[in-house]
Amino acid sequence: MVLIASWISTSAIAQTPVASLSSPANTVGVNIYLSPAGEPSYKIFYKGKDLVMNSRLGFELKNQPALSGGFKLVSAKTSKLDQTWEQPWGEEQFIRNHYNQLHLALRETSGSQRKLDVVFRVYDDGIGFRYEFPQQSTLSSIEIVRELTEFNMAADYTAWWTPGQAGNQYEYLYQQSPVSKMGLVHTPVTMKTTDGTFIALHEAALHNYSTMNVTGAAGGKISATLVPISKNMPTAVKIQAPAVTPWRTLQIEDSAADLITNYLTLNLNEPNKLGDVSWIKPAKYVGIWWELHLEKTSWKSGPTHGATTANTKKYIDFAAKHGFAGVLVEGWNKGWDGEWWLPGGGNAFNFYTPTPDFDVEELSRYAKQKGVYIIGHHETGAAIENYESQLDDAFDFLQRYGMKAVKTGYVETGEELVNGLYHHGQFYVNHAQRVIDIAAQHKIAVVAHETVKDTGERRTYPNIISREVARGQEYDAWSADGGNPPNHTAIIPFTRMLSGPMDFTPGAFELTLPSRPKNQVNTTLAKQLALYVVIYSPVQMASDLPEHYEQHPDAFQFIKDVAVDWQTTKPLGGEIGEYVAIARKARASDNWFIGALTNEKARNLTLKLDFLDAGKKYTARIYQDGKNAHYAKNPGSYEIRELDVAHGDEVSLQLAPGGGAAISLIAK
Repeated sequence: MVLIASWISTSAIAQTPVASLSSPANTVGVNIYLSPAGEPSYKIFYKGKDLVMNSRLGFELKNQPALSGGFKLVSAKTSKLDQTWEQPWGEEQFIRNHYNQLHLALRETSGSQRKLDVVFRVYDDGIGFRYEFPQQSTLSSIEIVRELTEFNMAADYTAWWTPGQAGNQYEYLYQQSPVSKMGLVHTPVTMKTTDGTFIALHEAALHNYSTMNVTGAAGGKISATLVPISKNMPTAVKIQAPAVTPWRTLQIEDSAADLITNYLTLNLNEPNKLGDVSWIKPAKYVGIWWELHLEKTSWKSGPTHGATTANTKKYIDFAAKHGFAGVLVEGWNKGWDGEWWLPGGGNAFNFYTPTPDFDVEELSRYAKQKGVYIIGHHETGAAIENYESQLDDAFDFLQRYGMKAVKTGYVETGEELVNGLYHHGQFYVNHAQRVIDIAAQHKIAVVAHETVKDTGERRTYPNIISREVARGQEYDAWSADGGNPPNHTAIIPFTRMLSGPMDFTPGAFELTLPSRPKNQVNTTLAKQLALYVVIYSPVQMASDLPEHYEQHPDAFQFIKDVAVDWQTTKPLGGEIGEYVAIARKARASDNWFIGALTNEKARNLTLKLDFLDAGKKYTARIYQDGKNAHYAKNPGSYEIRELDVAHGDEVSLQLAPGGGAAISLIAK
């Protein structure tokens, strides 16, 4: 670690840094500068090469001069940490948190002499920095109009992104372009440099602040773009000092596959604040969901209503028979009969009053008798104020009837909430936290859909167990473009999944969708199985109808066997949008599971099993595409084979177009 000295780079530096810091193994470094006008900026290096060029720091404030210049460096304090912490559940049981830290205290040299601190944490695989507003009489009530933070890449890198503030709650197909062509986008944004280094730009520990989008510009320049409170209010954030911002993060790896196990975002969040969380149980579930999207039944009440007592009992019986812990029920409560998705429509929802044909007393008793619990569902129609007025009663209801988890939803049309506030602004971020808090008080886990993006809060609040926050499998049922293309699930492990678990809802076995002739699930059946390993979530849904699983009991066996809580994760290879292969070891077990999938191209993969425990033998049960399988022409063709394997062996896979493979490795 080097302080008040320049970190060596491959280009000449016009200014002399006022402070520098390198990572523990000296792979990542940062220089911090003050211009002659006292304007703070920074530069990042990776393995001696420029990665992020001189980039601005600071803020524009409402009714005050900008916090962007006229600073002097008051102090620069260094510290370090090397610890290993345990996740109560997760894709990796033990995570090392190893960084060097630099805390810079800046103070204006004239005027009000306001104070602003900047903290950098530098890891061997990335960097995080945030602003801190110390307690001070000259800056107590802060209204941020614009965050001036820049991430100016050393070149116009290739980027994978989805549009920001586009009105569809993060649910878009990914696009690939140079940074200069990407416009306003959500994070994580994943980039590839000209020499093959991969960077994921995101944020961590988003609390009481606006979501950060970013905007690309010529030459690879990127600027932070905070979601404003509303269109009619230029302010993006209102806070009181002392306060801190979320961390701005860059995860840096030599391969795309290595990004999958980069835990920088988690490490930058605070440790668990909930205490004993043994009540949070990773689990698999089924439910009244896919049949609604296929319009076999309806959310609204009436003769086609799906959430009836009889239909729910059918799913409870199926769950109990096959070892699933939960049954999700959508459409069980009052409020679904109107146009709830339109502005104001969500005000009709009541979160503690079932429809007359949903006997919650009987179903609670019946589920408990069968060793199953009902997963609650709170669709709000983005009418947040209506939801918040019922939060106490809603979660009392869930707890009273043994519902250990709830799926929340915030479907809305357009880019604003019904009260005129942006869907991902500070108001919404704080609402999401209130839901997490009250759920924890009732010992209920939250699976959030259409919510704000994950920034690693699950470390601090482990009851926020999964989110959607991307285009999930439901789009295959009704999207006008025909559903998710085959490359979609070969992109999200390197983009969306870097932020946290995703409730993608895999498991479709009827792939041609006879009731929806214009749509199709654009994968093979074997790829559906692979998704249980590739797309991590501690809660996984077997999303299809029970009768479709009963037609394929041999393939269904993998869904029953696959774990949802992991001791460790090993990426076996992958390229963004092309393919991915991941192995995960089940927690408290010697068993491993592998998922591999490809885009629209057929692909041969050879997987080395050098991650297996030496000295043990395993039965490999391989669920693979049939010889003539094809995601569009013959998606249901699959084969199952078994062989004995051990550490160091290899397994060869032939993936069909849009196909995949799933492997269970059961220790003997």
